[in-house]
Amino acid sequence: MQFLESTAESDLKLYSPVKAPEHSGFLQKSYRSFAGFALSIALGLLAGPALGQTAQPDPQPGEWRQWSSIIEPSKYGENFTQYDYVNPDAPKGGTLNLATSGSFDSFNPFVLRGTAAAGFAAFGGGLAYDTLMDQALDEPGVSHGLIAEAMQYPADYSSVSFRLDPDARWHDGQPITVDDVIWSFETVTRLYPLYANYYHNVTSVEKTGERELTFRFDQTGNRELPNIMGDLVVLPKHYWEGEDANGVKRNIDQPTLVPPLGSGPYRVKSFDTGNTVTWERVPDYWAKDHPTRLGRYNYDNIHYTYFRDANAAWEAFKRGGFSDYRAENSAGRWATGYDFPAFKDGRVIRKALPSGGAQPMQAYVLNTRKEKFADPRVRQALGLAFNFQEMNRTLFHGQYHRTESFFQNTELAATGLPDAAELEILEPLRDQLPPEVFTKEYTLPDYSAPNSEREYLRQAYDLLTQAGYVRRGSDLVNGQTGEVFSIEFLGDDPNDSRILEPFANQLKRLGIRTNVRIVDSSQYQALTDNFNFDIITGQFAQSLSPGNEQRDFWSSSAASQPGSRNLPGIRNPAVDAIIDKIVFAKNRDDLVAASRALDRVLLWNAYVVPQWHNPDIWMAYWNKLQLPERQPEYIGVDPFSWWIRPEGSN
Repeated sequence: MQFLESTAESDLKLYSPVKAPEHSGFLQKSYRSFAGFALSIALGLLAGPALGQTAQPDPQPGEWRQWSSIIEPSKYGENFTQYDYVNPDAPKGGTLNLATSGSFDSFNPFVLRGTAAAGFAAFGGGLAYDTLMDQALDEPGVSHGLIAEAMQYPADYSSVSFRLDPDARWHDGQPITVDDVIWSFETVTRLYPLYANYYHNVTSVEKTGERELTFRFDQTGNRELPNIMGDLVVLPKHYWEGEDANGVKRNIDQPTLVPPLGSGPYRVKSFDTGNTVTWERVPDYWAKDHPTRLGRYNYDNIHYTYFRDANAAWEAFKRGGFSDYRAENSAGRWATGYDFPAFKDGRVIRKALPSGGAQPMQAYVLNTRKEKFADPRVRQALGLAFNFQEMNRTLFHGQYHRTESFFQNTELAATGLPDAAELEILEPLRDQLPPEVFTKEYTLPDYSAPNSEREYLRQAYDLLTQAGYVRRGSDLVNGQTGEVFSIEFLGDDPNDSRILEPFANQLKRLGIRTNVRIVDSSQYQALTDNFNFDIITGQFAQSLSPGNEQRDFWSSSAASQPGSRNLPGIRNPAVDAIIDKIVFAKNRDDLVAASRALDRVLLWNAYVVPQWHNPDIWMAYWNKLQLPERQPEYIGVDPFSWWIRPEGSN
């Protein structure tokens, strides 16, 4: 489901700058977005058993299971009939209207060319496609069977097998087959960098029964691999290898504006290229009564309207009829902007919902592929020059918190000095790490004290001179080449200037020439896909159970893969080694230690300048929408559990 990508005066990016378009459940692993409602603002508390429920025993290795978990047993177990927060009797009907910025020119999210329409997603399937398993919205690390009715894996985690649900169907009525799953795996790992990294350790996939298939791995002990194989989106082989009505063979390698055959709860009903797209609920959707779907997907239609910029989208929300809800990401607007008539008379409702534990690392991303950012002293200097306290006071009404960890507000965040478990990981890498990793607690500059700005800028200038820069007139230049130090900040909405210019202006005080460049969303996507930027605002959403996706975030191999999430261009053997410790963690304690070690190393290498986060989820919606009494504890918000208020109801 689509939340606004970048709203006017946006302070919090509700999207990832890599291509990870819209979906209903941007969860801990799948990076499925509500087109931009990033995991960052949706992650909730580590959910234990619900009130009145007892955690169910975890099936043993080798046993077929209807669910899987990599943290703790599911509170539902094999008796899962519905999510306990939904209203199973929620009425179906009506149209949900949503606004988004930019444009679209494709219904194929699995290629880097083109911009996929709202509702399509490469990872997670979007509205159109289902996955083998479905990640739980109210429990971290838990997946429930969907296309696969059950899964099993051996004690050494060397493979995983799935047994398909015999009722699983494409929208044309044909069954979803093992051949579809195998073809999908081979296709998406070939086309999409995220899948290639996510499933890097899969050596083969083969049919092992009429409705069964097995993925084999090149390693043992990777506890996460069986679970994340369930995230695989399944595509219709017979459709993509067939011909269209004109006898032309379809090609999944290319963008297309022909609505594709799907298996999910919705299908494209109509569209106006670049302007609108309307999805209709599939009345005979094969999984409409499935436990993961019961009480959800209640809208008959979901209509997206594209606006030229986020300001226009905000005005559309206030007017009504174009946007029925929004996740607010502007502290200024939240504090003073809700003064329009529909809010005053109660037609628009505003709620601050707890976002729970994990917060994203939203940051100014420094592209270390550029020589000027290769020296860590330069990166550290830029971090010292960022005055968060002033921006929070003057722009954000003091409502944001500084982000200090890549695993903010979780037990995975590094604190103090490394403990014994961390040192076991870090000591063998000591020669490859900043010495501060072992000797200093990581802290960010605090500009609250008088004269602090002068002190931090002096420290920043000292680091720049150590890195070989000198002042010539008003410019900072490379002492050897004479090249002026210049930085371009890149954004995709005119209002991005609001959070880019204060930092850019601060850097000018050091003699750095800066400019802010705003491009349209398509150009921005192309530039970031190919890492053609100096500094952007990026967001790195983490889970309570990090694993294989860390390779796509930080590994050396991902640094040169177009479309990967390694936006800083990190090529660091020590980081690669710690990622392996995360991937092969044998238990929770090992995973926590490795995650803290990674956090510490990323922070001290200063690949990004951390920005801020909101401890709450700010939601506003028109009262045509009705919500269950509560929302899922883990993800925080599930608009697919909402429904259109029936005519005449209160």
